[in-house]
Amino acid sequence: MTKSISREHFIKTAGTALVIGSFGFPSIILPRRKEKLGVALVGLGRYATGQLAPGLQDTEYCELRGIVTGTPSKIPEWQERYGIADKNVYNYETMHEVANNDDIDIIYVVTPPGLHAEHSIIGANAGKHVWCEKPMAMDVEGCQSIIDAANRNGVQLTIGYRMQHEPNTQTIIRYGQEQTYGEVTGIETGAGYSGAHPDPDDWRRDPVRGGGALYDMGVYPINAARYATGMEPIAVKGRQWSDREDMYSDVDEHTDFEMEFPNGVMVKGEPSFGNSTNYINVECTDGWYKLSPMQSYRGVQGETSDGTQLPPDPNHQQARQMDNDALAIKENRDPIAPGEDGLEDIRIVNAIMESSQKGGEWITL
Repeated sequence: MTKSISREHFIKTAGTALVIGSFGFPSIILPRRKEKLGVALVGLGRYATGQLAPGLQDTEYCELRGIVTGTPSKIPEWQERYGIADKNVYNYETMHEVANNDDIDIIYVVTPPGLHAEHSIIGANAGKHVWCEKPMAMDVEGCQSIIDAANRNGVQLTIGYRMQHEPNTQTIIRYGQEQTYGEVTGIETGAGYSGAHPDPDDWRRDPVRGGGALYDMGVYPINAARYATGMEPIAVKGRQWSDREDMYSDVDEHTDFEMEFPNGVMVKGEPSFGNSTNYINVECTDGWYKLSPMQSYRGVQGETSDGTQLPPDPNHQQARQMDNDALAIKENRDPIAPGEDGLEDIRIVNAIMESSQKGGEWITL
């Protein structure tokens, strides 16, 4: 088990993100390469189809070259739309063969969370850099197994925390680091949507594949609290329940949690499948700041107690994220959101679940 990611690491990586997000990539310091890094998307669900594949059409340092899918009927459309060669098409039984394919430099794992560890390890063992979507895995052991595989094979591991690449998010990270409005005293944050998953086979209804509001949406407020404070929580408590038992009998439709950070800083969070929540409010000794929406694919915006407006950024979030992560590989430097970051969130997720099972007891981290 790894040690907790440190405040110093957060400051270092978030500061790097802020510089990149604010000033872009000066062409005078970046060596031009003949080729972009090749990305293979593992899992062709809604996020890969609607966000990642289109985003890869706008990237400067990487491009879509391969796919891994368990649905053969999707292959012709993807090949026609994105010009993917036959030799760059795999299924889950053959994806280990990507080891022999020089077209592919990165595998981006976008399968359900319960499969993240398996597919990320296959990619790392094939000698490919791994981008793993959130949540990183089902438990700390799964997260650590991915980290170990990446380290063993000398490849870079990055978690798809797109918000850490988003300019207004980087601004509130900087506010916390520089104590622009004083020390953080408390945070309220939520991520959820008022919707439904009527398909019985939807992974969000399946506890084995990583379903439930806490796994799917809870990582947003948990990660936000960590990057907004630059600290790690020392204790958590939580409550999980479902109103629509016919749909969410095996997973949580709602979760409420509290986290205690050093210096008495308290955080309240509310991931949900039944309530629309999308915000972070940060209270400080000398003012406040907030983002609402906090985690949408576009339109993230906010304001501060002194009237400063944080207007939405028009650029493609996933394209920015993937370019930043590709550039980290090219320049052989740490990514903005390394595997250890994802592991810490899952440590907290598991502790919230334990607390709920114990009637809402505080769990020491």
